[in-house]
Amino acid sequence: MKKLSLTSKIFVSLILGIITGLILHPLKENLFIETYLINFLFNFLGSGFMRAIRMIVVPLVFCSLTVGAAGVEDVRKLGRVGVKILAFYLGTTAVAISLALGLGNLINPGKGIVLSQIVASKVTVGESKPFVDILLGMIPINPAESMAKGDMLQIIVFAIFCGVGISLLGDKVKIIKKGIEEANNLMLKLVELIMKLAPFGVYGLIAKTFTTLGYAAMLPLLKYFLGVVLALILHYFITYQGLLVLIARYNPIKFIKKFASTMVVAFSTSSSNATIPTALKTMQENFGVSKSISSFTIPLGSTINMDGTAIMQGMATVFIAQIYGVELTMGNYITVIFTATLASIGTAGVPGVGLIMLGMVLTEIGLPLDGIALIMGIDRLLDMLRTVVNITGDAVCTLIVAKSESEISEVEDSYEGVETESV
Repeated sequence: MKKLSLTSKIFVSLILGIITGLILHPLKENLFIETYLINFLFNFLGSGFMRAIRMIVVPLVFCSLTVGAAGVEDVRKLGRVGVKILAFYLGTTAVAISLALGLGNLINPGKGIVLSQIVASKVTVGESKPFVDILLGMIPINPAESMAKGDMLQIIVFAIFCGVGISLLGDKVKIIKKGIEEANNLMLKLVELIMKLAPFGVYGLIAKTFTTLGYAAMLPLLKYFLGVVLALILHYFITYQGLLVLIARYNPIKFIKKFASTMVVAFSTSSSNATIPTALKTMQENFGVSKSISSFTIPLGSTINMDGTAIMQGMATVFIAQIYGVELTMGNYITVIFTATLASIGTAGVPGVGLIMLGMVLTEIGLPLDGIALIMGIDRLLDMLRTVVNITGDAVCTLIVAKSESEISEVEDSYEGVETESV
């Protein structure tokens, strides 16, 4: 096991948890198994891991968002270009989360199984609120109280304000900016340390789930996995390629061929940050985008454009709500869209952090975080796929902005350049 990567360890733990649970399922009413395995060992491993995730969510969200907002100072300098970039990134993220929520309610990945009997969590989902109350509720009266209560939308708004303020003050607060950046690095290191416990947490909760439910728990996990994949495919080909054709007038087939090498890097690393050098080179050399545009859109996109992650969060929210037998209201859906869209600004482009940010979304609408461990074992492959979607969005945005600003040299690959080109 020491030679295996963390991904492999999590996957092995998932399989071992399933096997353990299926073996113990017929004996679940045995006093020893129920008392010492289900309620003590499995519960300690699973719940202990989830408590560690809860511990890191609030400080990670605040530090990441503050650093992300403070780093977009160039938006003021670039004027309308910055507005176009932000409108594209936040707009497509809202579309992505809405698509995932709609598709989740269509395929119902968590219906037919109720896990509230497995994890002793009090599920309290707030009633639907008027839209104006949702907007007003995003503004914190007491930021310290918001952090203590874990009110994520208010924490997000406060963090963005802090980041913008740091950006406007510049060198006057460089010590504060440096301190928050270091704090953000610390939070990411803590995430790395907590993720090392993931194999134990996954094993504990999966073993407990399958010991209690047996084979009945397998179908919902499969439906969730396929639901996320379908949403990623639809967003990739309909949203991104549709915008590429309608706005940039660029042939999607040629786009995929030219961008394929970068997508392979994204798939293998599961990190938007790791693809920045490759993406920059591809956009400049293969597509002819100017450095002034690509050097701004690609790094910024790796920070604030997380459509693939938003899709996972939307589908996971529906999945976890259904397996706990909770009916989400329209107000809850609006809150999820707001939270996931704003959270995309500060989601670090490193493997696995999407699950931590999911905890923020679930907390905001009152769903138990325990459900995260159920999907963690199959999340690595989904993480690889959604990273491809994330960096593709960065590239499409780059082409659209470059075309609108006449900062692209290879016009022969666009529809306007070749009249005989097939769509």
